[in-house]
Amino acid sequence: MEIEEKINKIRFLPRANDSLMLLTTNDKTLKLWKVFSKASSQIFMSSPDDYSEDDDGDSDGGQAARRKAKKEDRVILPEIEEGTETMTALSKTVYANAHAFHINSVSLCSDQETFLSADDLRVNLWSLESAAECFNIVDIKPENMEELSEVITCAEFHPHDCAQFAYCTSKGLVRLCDLRSHALCDNPARTLCVPEDPSNKSFFSEIISSISDMKFSNDGRFLLTRDYMTLKLWDLSMEREPVRTVKIHEHLRSRLCDLYENDCIFDKFECALSYDGSQMVTGSYSRRFKVFDVNSTSESLLIASRVQPRHHHSRSRKNVSGSPAAPPPEEEEAPEDVDFARKVMHLALHPTQNVLAVTVQNNLFVFS
Repeated sequence: MEIEEKINKIRFLPRANDSLMLLTTNDKTLKLWKVFSKASSQIFMSSPDDYSEDDDGDSDGGQAARRKAKKEDRVILPEIEEGTETMTALSKTVYANAHAFHINSVSLCSDQETFLSADDLRVNLWSLESAAECFNIVDIKPENMEELSEVITCAEFHPHDCAQFAYCTSKGLVRLCDLRSHALCDNPARTLCVPEDPSNKSFFSEIISSISDMKFSNDGRFLLTRDYMTLKLWDLSMEREPVRTVKIHEHLRSRLCDLYENDCIFDKFECALSYDGSQMVTGSYSRRFKVFDVNSTSESLLIASRVQPRHHHSRSRKNVSGSPAAPPPEEEEAPEDVDFARKVMHLALHPTQNVLAVTVQNNLFVFS
């Protein structure tokens, strides 16, 4: 089978020295990489003529022959001159032949020794030290594939408890599992879901309820999920309903038929929580993305563009370089004006600072 030339996920490992260690995956194979800076050096030999004729301390010009002999007897040592530094990537380990379907998630365990990888029907547990075998911890593949009703969309380890992890499905469910209860976690310990209103059920209900991304807060108390229409924040101590539900694409509900025909309804938007858990971020179309305050109803609608629209606003934001950025637009676009080609699907927040990176097509933007 031909594997497409793309990287689906990248996960950094904690830094132990000057080198960076990271896990990457394409559709079928995971790899552990070491990225480090390497300085190029030049070695050259010193010539005997580089030494002064007065090094032997003789001032008598009649000792020319003896000085010449001493020059020839000198030990010539090589000298090293530092050159420019270049970044080098070295593949340390390849974890292959464990997934029959496309890998959609990679998550490092808090013990820093194991990680999980998930595809549409299985979740596997790996040891960083061994690529020869892995353990299947979730398997939802039915005996008859015609009975398949849902697939796994993403999986994530708990940030502190190395025995707990969660995975999401295309039915809009979040299943929390504990490795201490069963070796095969087909029966989750808890399930987070929002019951569907039968009056709102339609042909597109299951498609738009599929969870495309999930993130734990750093303290492990909250869980953020993103489906096509909404962003939901869950408190893991209260599983009956989310503590916050934010509508993202409600203005596009009237165009679901068009979105289905052009496949935009299957777009997988990512979400992120800030390092202190106070802000949550997700993307949309027309270069737009939103930043929501967890503890209030305030939100900011921003545009990822090289040319920012001009607005007069008393409180200006600043980007990383320190130059003032345009304030966010205050209203949603009309459904017919949405640019579906320029979408903010991938984003990431810095683990210790209020710095956000978002992508639009082949452009990367960094906001502060």
